[in-house]
Amino acid sequence: MIKILKLFLSLSVMTLVFFSCQEREDPVETEKRNSRNGKINIWIQNLMDQGYYWLEQMNDPIAIDSDPEEYFNALLFKPTDRYSAIFPNYQEIANSLQGIRREAGYEILLARESQNNENVLAFVAYIKKGSPAEEKGLKRGDVITQINGTTITLSNRQSLLSSRSENHSVSFLRYNQEEDHYEPQPEVSLSTVQLSENPNFLDTVYTVGNQKIGYVVYHFFARGIPGQEDRYDRQMDDIFAKFKSEGINNLILDFRYNGGGSLASTLNLASLVAPNVTTEDVFLEQRYNSFLSQFEEFQDDNLEFLSKSQNLGPILENNRVYILTTGRTASASEMIINGLKPYMDVKLIGTTTEGKNVGSALLQDSDNPENDFGMMPIITMLFNSAGQSDFINGFAPDIEAEELSQRFLAPLGDTEEYYLRLAIDDITGSSSATERRAQVDRIQLGDSFANKAYTGRTIIEDFKFPQKP
Repeated sequence: MIKILKLFLSLSVMTLVFFSCQEREDPVETEKRNSRNGKINIWIQNLMDQGYYWLEQMNDPIAIDSDPEEYFNALLFKPTDRYSAIFPNYQEIANSLQGIRREAGYEILLARESQNNENVLAFVAYIKKGSPAEEKGLKRGDVITQINGTTITLSNRQSLLSSRSENHSVSFLRYNQEEDHYEPQPEVSLSTVQLSENPNFLDTVYTVGNQKIGYVVYHFFARGIPGQEDRYDRQMDDIFAKFKSEGINNLILDFRYNGGGSLASTLNLASLVAPNVTTEDVFLEQRYNSFLSQFEEFQDDNLEFLSKSQNLGPILENNRVYILTTGRTASASEMIINGLKPYMDVKLIGTTTEGKNVGSALLQDSDNPENDFGMMPIITMLFNSAGQSDFINGFAPDIEAEELSQRFLAPLGDTEEYYLRLAIDDITGSSSATERRAQVDRIQLGDSFANKAYTGRTIIEDFKFPQKP
């Protein structure tokens, strides 16, 4: 009996060793894991297992040697997660988050020309300073009808719009306000260049009666550029210092095209606006998944306001800030709205914002030179000091207005520009000529902002994963 037991135990050990060796030395599986895709996907899986906000709802992985983009997207908790993303080139996306990309330098809003045809009109939303589009005289409000000699239509608009990433030509119309009609302009050829866009697009002060109004057009949240990492934040500080020295008593933030960006810049701007706050007051609270929440540095992770001598909060009339919004107003822009609400009246003019209450980090594999991918998974949900984060359907405006309902787009900063005029009229209490403007019924089809790296994103800079316990 003892001999039989010994034989059984011996066979059991041999069987365990056999299967263990067989599993460990499977050459096919080893080859897959050691392939280029395999190594990248192991990196993806390891980071997602640590930081992905919806950790418990993450899907099972597909084959380890799959295309990395397919592997990453298969893990996501959809449709709840609308924003996690992976990009084939880390450096390209890192540059884009700072406003550096190859382009001609103009943004567009799309609408159908008529319900009776399939033609699409591309309204120029704004022109970037120092760009080829500016050099060739393109202006906000111009209406592009053709790209590379081909009329934009419902069926070809995607391919034509993507061709704008290379040198191209545009045929367009320009509104003649005196004659009240659009006139054809000569075709323009546009080159593309590596352009560094400054998000601080425009700032000015208006005096209307007894009101002094500061106005800022801010297109995305970015601290600066390589070598001048805080350049844009410091420029914003200077703008607010000027507003303060000129004694403004009302503030308008134009976020209509602002799709998000740096959380650090979001905090900087909020600290310039919020009234009577100290470095002990909470702007936003970040909450993480069950794994990260085990670590002390990820518990009670609050962003407190900064101490800013340029802060305007106490001098703003009725403790109010005006923010101009559209469906393109997202993420970090919405964090400003949500984070300021417990401290002041935030009055919105425009259309409902996108509705994004989560944040991501741009992650790089610095250990694998063959891995060029940049990954941006959602890692946190953000709440204001009152514990509120319930705006996944966006923030509805207090005064509803759609800029493409206007016959033409007036220049940004012009006091007769539709959104700005509505804000000024509300501040001054005047009866607006905007109420008597004829509205144009246009079917909107999208815009050029959706492809921006920062659109719909709040970016957590310098994010570090802890070591697993």
